[in-house]
Amino acid sequence: MDEIELLKRLVSIESPFGREKEISRFIVSFLEEHGIKTETLPVEGFGDDVIAYLPGRKLTLVLNGHMDTVNLSPGWTRNPKGELDGDRFYGLGSADMKAGLAVLLSLFTEMGELPRRERPNLIFTAVSDEEGYSRGTWELIKSGKLERADLVLVAEPTNERLMLGARGRFVVTVKAKGKKAHAARPYLGVNAIEELAKLIGSLERIRLRKHPKLGKGSYCTLSIEGKADGLSVPDYAEAVIDRHTVVGEDWEKVKSEITKLIGKLKLKAEFTVEKYPRPTPDMLPYAIRENLREARGFREAYRKVAGEELEVTYGKSVGDFNYFATYLKKPTLVFGPIGGNWHARDEWVSVSSMRRVKEVYRAYLTSLV
Repeated sequence: MDEIELLKRLVSIESPFGREKEISRFIVSFLEEHGIKTETLPVEGFGDDVIAYLPGRKLTLVLNGHMDTVNLSPGWTRNPKGELDGDRFYGLGSADMKAGLAVLLSLFTEMGELPRRERPNLIFTAVSDEEGYSRGTWELIKSGKLERADLVLVAEPTNERLMLGARGRFVVTVKAKGKKAHAARPYLGVNAIEELAKLIGSLERIRLRKHPKLGKGSYCTLSIEGKADGLSVPDYAEAVIDRHTVVGEDWEKVKSEITKLIGKLKLKAEFTVEKYPRPTPDMLPYAIRENLREARGFREAYRKVAGEELEVTYGKSVGDFNYFATYLKKPTLVFGPIGGNWHARDEWVSVSSMRRVKEVYRAYLTSLV
């Protein structure tokens, strides 16, 4: 089964985050059919992570992909379980990231057919819940099974660019406590909704740190809630705000800049600024040097395969790669095929790009021994 047939099979298996058990079992079966022993790592409430090893020489590399997708959105005009049209393969999760997963899984089994001296040490990992809270990757890191790794390769879709870093992310809850009064006499109360709206409307006034590779962070309000008790001035409102960060920005900085803005605006409500709770650690930003030996080697492999220079990029949002780079503390290179409509209707991936991506990975792996 080549990478394209494997992609078709993976896309045909529904695996929105929280429902990865079937695809996890399929990957275990596929590897074992190729004579490769596997381990599974339980992820409570999700499909098991899959881990497999190929001993080789010199460096130890992790090949990583996630098994889950987002939920199906309305309005699809293509078959979300897979439809090939020319160079485009349509399907839910086709680009993000079952194509990359198929590439790594197919290549891993092919590397298993080589003599040990012709490959580096390889650890294949397929994880759950990347689209939610990265529970699968966090369990993998906590397990200690990747401690001897020298490098992590993630086949997330990058449109055939090499991603060497990404912004981080905090989700912030801001609560406003006002003072209730009759709505016919609003001046006797403090309207929590209006006070919170003033803050939200002023977030753009915050000066954000600029990073030479990651650019600036950002604010985006995700929700706001609050309502009156009958004909009364509402005395409570709450907003959930996304804050993407760059290297050098931490939670204390984010909390401080919001708190300072509240003071500058002289708002009348009482405010609390809290980190939105999550079951896994914070997603922290990272950036890798372009002249890092591993990055230079990967760019050379691309040059040999594609006959042109590989463009370097840095991600605007977060993924499992943040955890590998900041908690596992290993150089993390992200490289995947061309595609479109991620997290949207009629998601697609380029079949020819998939094949090229596979050959780039092969060239890089074999260059290391």
